[in-house]
Amino acid sequence: MTPSRRAVILAGASGGGHWIELLRLRPAFAGFDVVYISTFENYASVVPESRFHAVPDASRFSVAAFLPIVARAFRIIRDEKPSAIITTGSAPMLPFVLLGRLLGVKSLWIDSISSTEHLSMSGHIAKYIATKVIAQWPALAAEQGIDYWGKVI
Repeated sequence: MTPSRRAVILAGASGGGHWIELLRLRPAFAGFDVVYISTFENYASVVPESRFHAVPDASRFSVAAFLPIVARAFRIIRDEKPSAIITTGSAPMLPFVLLGRLLGVKSLWIDSISSTEHLSMSGHIAKYIATKVIAQWPALAAEQGIDYWGKVI
């Protein structure tokens, strides 16, 4: 009999506040095989107990910048075989959520705590492709028709 494999979570965020919010979710990942994704290669040293993948950065102002991320996201999802994708946002994580959706992987988009009155631009896009999008402000969640589960920070 082979040992059962723990469920894999892809946990991704760009740098700065998005990454800090993601790291604050680590207690919720207990019992899972967590694979981290970020736009900064040096963040691998922050999560030495986990596999880590760096992806290029991109913004909504350059659609072409997303092409290498899409290719990388496809390879990561194919190789890691995640059960879920969790992100605290930013544009480079959108290809993961989209490909996850197309491949039947559930995703959770947690819009940044800095989005107090409006969803981020990426959060607006994620509303249409993520399995679940949540806001960190109750009034914003109510206005957007999405859930509020509390604040990460």
